[in-house]
Amino acid sequence: MPVELPVPIAFRLPEGWLPARPGSFDPGVAFAAVHPQPDAGFAANITVDGGFPAQTATLAELADLSAQRLGVIAGSVVVADRREAGSEDAPALTQRLTFTAVTGDTRRELVQSQVYLSLPDTRDPQKRAVVRLALTATTAQHDSVVGDFRDFVRSVRPDAGEEG
Repeated sequence: MPVELPVPIAFRLPEGWLPARPGSFDPGVAFAAVHPQPDAGFAANITVDGGFPAQTATLAELADLSAQRLGVIAGSVVVADRREAGSEDAPALTQRLTFTAVTGDTRRELVQSQVYLSLPDTRDPQKRAVVRLALTATTAQHDSVVGDFRDFVRSVRPDAGEEG
């Protein structure tokens, strides 16, 4: 069952991507979507999760923890790229991880592009929530789907729950 994000967001799924069945991803995931054309049996996927980290935690520290957690499952994880983005009021961080993991019965070379967004809590603006957006794809397919992921990231915005 998907978890609820710490702050409501709205987004537009890239054309052709399909929402994943609830329960088919990590229980900490609030939303997941899959690419309709798998690469050698692995479907590229976009996941969304988040939480309220310690107020002193930096986005870089959260990204480090994410890479460490992935390393427990996948073994060797390499931070191939990391950049700060956003603004002082809305900081963000992007990172690209490369790793090898077994999915099904097959060992695969994978890439995970992550974006961390720091957003104010809607109930207490002094608190900040962090939402993580991630694209996981095979090394061979990553470059062909990363543009869709960028479009997805650009579409993410706070959702005040107003119909418009």
